[in-house]
Amino acid sequence: MKANRQRGFSLLEILIAFSILALSLGILLKIFSSGVNTAGVAEEYTAAVQIAGSLMAQTGVEAPLQPGEVTGVANEKYHWQVAVSPFQFTAENLDVTTIPAVLFKIKVTVNWGGDAQADGRQVELISLKLANKVL
Repeated sequence: MKANRQRGFSLLEILIAFSILALSLGILLKIFSSGVNTAGVAEEYTAAVQIAGSLMAQTGVEAPLQPGEVTGVANEKYHWQVAVSPFQFTAENLDVTTIPAVLFKIKVTVNWGGDAQADGRQVELISLKLANKVL
């Protein structure tokens, strides 16, 4: 007599396989969605750095450098601020009163995505620029 052998998978084996498949797909979807999120944040940072760099380049070109602050909004999303303040350079054996230029500290801040002090994101660029001394 031939022994009756079953062929195929049992119900328990199929349930375990589907459970592993569902868990794997859940993990993969989470990885892909976090990747898309990260790409969106990186795009926002890139735009903010470009805005800040553009503002930094414009400062002192369109108008002479003077201490003060200017604010504005770019692309209806990015709130920016440009602060210009005198910078005191000190060095030994150097008389700064004889130098025909003055140094200014330029600080450009770009905020987006909420309140700047709370949950929003921020990019800040700081640089020094020379200007002719007004006699």
